Amino acid sequence: MPAPAPRRADLDARRDRWFAHSLKAAALLVLAVLLGAALSTLWGGREVLIGHGLDFLASSQWNPVAGRYGALAPVFGTVVTSFVAILLAVPLAFGIALFLTEIAPPWLRRPVSAAIELLAAIPSIIYGMWGLFVFVPFMAEHIEPMLDASLGQLPVIGALFSGPPLGLGVLTAGIVLAVMIVPFIAAVMREVFLAVPTRLKESARALGATPWEVVWHIVLPATRSAVVGGIFLGLGRALGETMAVTFVLGNAYDIHASLLMPGTSISSSIANEFNEAVGNHRSALLALGFLLFVVTFFVLLIARLMLRRLARREGAT
Repeated sequence: MPAPAPRRADLDARRDRWFAHSLKAAALLVLAVLLGAALSTLWGGREVLIGHGLDFLASSQWNPVAGRYGALAPVFGTVVTSFVAILLAVPLAFGIALFLTEIAPPWLRRPVSAAIELLAAIPSIIYGMWGLFVFVPFMAEHIEPMLDASLGQLPVIGALFSGPPLGLGVLTAGIVLAVMIVPFIAAVMREVFLAVPTRLKESARALGATPWEVVWHIVLPATRSAVVGGIFLGLGRALGETMAVTFVLGNAYDIHASLLMPGTSISSSIANEFNEAVGNHRSALLALGFLLFVVTFFVLLIARLMLRRLARREGAT
């Protein structure tokens, strides 16, 4: 026998309140875990942050024996390798997503999409081993000598591509990171491109638009915000990558204008030294972890501001 209407309404309202409270608790739990991790790294690195002050942020010297710790080189390496990765990965991911959604025949879309998803599932240490044993020798023997002989002689950008062909370096790490984040960005772009109504694209084609015009005037305006979000998702993955970068970056606490020279990053510094660190050395590594939180936070903040600006522009249009 069905429950009376007032009792059923009270029961539904109680379940709705439970459901809302459960979702709110889950969201607050994620926020609490993130805040706790950030505060724990800040507390663990307080000795170096208070003892060294701004010198910790402005210095590139890293000498645990002498008790000198500077975060400038790891921060610089993290930002530059991530920027190189995004610069290389975004056009490639954009082309893959457009090919799968607009150009590829149906019989080819499924295997290529499966291959892209498989690349996203490969562990980062596999990318690092491939980079160290396969890609680093290839860079040292073929790519870097060519870059030094051609682009390295130019007056303005020559400093970026001049140097000994070591194979290990910022450019190699950036390329390996680009290979790692391409599947993530391409998958996001592919899904949002597929979400564009087919009627809009067919109407544009019926009016005589070329495939490129359909993409530029129909697909991209409808998915601009989601595409930017996918790009920053890949950038977040590149900023926090550890093992692959550790294998191919060179792990040298130096700042060079050349992308061919070895460097270091925040995550690789922590992975290399944390196991043997004690005292101020461990405090310095924990402070580096807090700086990684700060860098990632500002990147995500910039992403949110860009998405909000795009949303306002689309609303005004």
